[in-house]
Amino acid sequence: AVLIAAAFIAGTLFYKNQQAAQAAQVAAQNQAVLVRADAPSFGNPDAPVHIVEFFDPACDTCREFYPMVKALMAEHPGKIRLSLRYAPFHPGSEPVVRALEATRNQGQFKQALEALFVAQDDWVINHTANINAAWSRLNTLGLDMPRLQTDMGTPVVAAMITRDLADAQTLNVTMTPEYFVNGKPLPKFGFDELKKLVEDELANTK
Repeated sequence: AVLIAAAFIAGTLFYKNQQAAQAAQVAAQNQAVLVRADAPSFGNPDAPVHIVEFFDPACDTCREFYPMVKALMAEHPGKIRLSLRYAPFHPGSEPVVRALEATRNQGQFKQALEALFVAQDDWVINHTANINAAWSRLNTLGLDMPRLQTDMGTPVVAAMITRDLADAQTLNVTMTPEYFVNGKPLPKFGFDELKKLVEDELANTK
């Protein structure tokens, strides 16, 4: 029984290592679809470390990680850039993403993103997003709401979301949040793993 258990553990580790190696290879071969110049971005555009996150505003883990990533960036001022890519995997989240993207035209993307995360429990019920409830939250930000409604329906916004979803598929992104640091995927999901990969990349720039 001990030998069987040991063999199972070894097999599981081997499989996970193979998965990690495959993910790294896919990312290395598809850098052009990982980094898009028009993606929403925070931080120094010339920072030596670039985090790319595929996210869904309806994702509770995305909400949980967001302030931790902000704190990590604050620990290393000017050295980390964060770019966000859309992956609306939750039911009902695509119109919310369209509205969020449209807030960029009014210079309020960050405010809208953080407001949606704060109120996520109000507009995401049983992992399903409700655009009407999210809309009510966005209405508190002083946005030009008729303009926002027009902008979120434009072909440009629809094309960006379609492209991001296609890029996610190319990179084998199936869940959110999914992070890449200087083009490298996390070897294993977790904030500690993200922080270590960022710190390793920072050390390499010294």
